[in-house]
Amino acid sequence: MFALNFYSELYLDVLKANRKSVTIRLGDKRDKYRQGEVVWITVGQRFGRRQKLYSAIIDRVELKTISELSPREIERENPEFRSTADVINLLARVYGEKISPEHLVSVVHFSRIDE
Repeated sequence: MFALNFYSELYLDVLKANRKSVTIRLGDKRDKYRQGEVVWITVGQRFGRRQKLYSAIIDRVELKTISELSPREIERENPEFRSTADVINLLARVYGEKISPEHLVSVVHFSRIDE
């Protein structure tokens, strides 16, 4: 079983409210996350304690540059985001490196599984 982990301070509320259905990850993650795969949605710090919120299915994984992201993908990443600049700031914070609009990202679309 694989997990999509999110930082709780950023995403706990939107995940619980089902307002997040996309995650944008730096680089090519198509080998890591595959369409049709069931994953756990978790929150917590990297290398720390995590909480499982629910299971989800990976609907689609797309590779594109940040500049190619659609407004819908950006909003589904975070309902408060409106532009690629918001995504760039987030990725720079998470990955600790300088990010440009031409960086490749994986857009992972997922749907909650109610059990």
